[in-house]
Amino acid sequence: MDRVRVSILGATGLVGQWMIKLLANHPFIEIVGLSASPGKVGRKYGDVVHWFIPGDIPEYVKDMALVSTDPADHKAADVVLSALPNDVAWPTESKLANAGLNVVSNASPERMNPRIPLINPEVNWEHLNILRDLKGNWMVKNPNCTAAIISMPLKPIQDLIGTLHIVTLQSVSGAGYLGLSYLAIDGNVIPFIKGEEEKIDIEINKMLGKQLVDHYDPWGKPIYVTATRVPVKYGHTAVIHAILNRNADANQVIERLRRFKSLPQEKELPTAPREPIKVLDRVDAPQPARDLDPMAVSVGRVTIRDNVLRLVVIGDNLVRGAAGITILTIETMKTLGIL
Repeated sequence: MDRVRVSILGATGLVGQWMIKLLANHPFIEIVGLSASPGKVGRKYGDVVHWFIPGDIPEYVKDMALVSTDPADHKAADVVLSALPNDVAWPTESKLANAGLNVVSNASPERMNPRIPLINPEVNWEHLNILRDLKGNWMVKNPNCTAAIISMPLKPIQDLIGTLHIVTLQSVSGAGYLGLSYLAIDGNVIPFIKGEEEKIDIEINKMLGKQLVDHYDPWGKPIYVTATRVPVKYGHTAVIHAILNRNADANQVIERLRRFKSLPQEKELPTAPREPIKVLDRVDAPQPARDLDPMAVSVGRVTIRDNVLRLVVIGDNLVRGAAGITILTIETMKTLGIL
């Protein structure tokens, strides 16, 4: 199988580190470039990175010299993977795109651009097909980490849902390594995350809708979100109440969730979880400390009362919600023949 060559922007950050870890010994994706801030360019990756995620720095990247974000430094890549912070991502990504490079980005700018697919592979891999009709290079966006987690269990039951009410309990790692001070979050809950509630609403509606070449038709369901930050290191939780549009049985919902598979599972892609939705029977599940899976989403407390379905959902915000979804998207594009 031909290999897909990638370079990574923001390689020293948390999401960039996870991309590097997940790509170690990958069967058909190889890293040909790592970039970081200007002060680190030219230095060895292993000498400058503050490795924060589990395990050691993979040997294969330790001696790689960091490059800039200039398009000339990424010409060897088939795809540039962006793990840049939102505030600097778009100027860099658009410059790369204008230079004819393909980009898969984890950053929020332009996620709602009607000509840029927003992809969670198990949920809406079909949206990638518009890239076949675009001339030249392309850009793909990952969803917000919380929207990536929540959209998974919604997909197999979306025909039952009329309105959604969601409260999120999002871990501090979602704010980045330096994104939240210890004094702000220790023993505390912050009931506001700037821009998060709007992103979850519109991004879920885009992913569960229909994507055409020059526009998308949203799912069209009202989604009311309250986003909170909680003193948990990893893992985002969401408490979902869905007002159903017809009578349904909780066991029917559980069966749909457990049986759900999509193209990444059918094609046995390397990063795809065999069981994308894990339904847990414990009365106190799911919990980030006990039930967090890198790429699968865990669901518990499934009940229906007065035509209102309740789900409690958790997922790994750095892997399923960011680095892992990026790599799974590349694998999906490869199996579809787009790469």
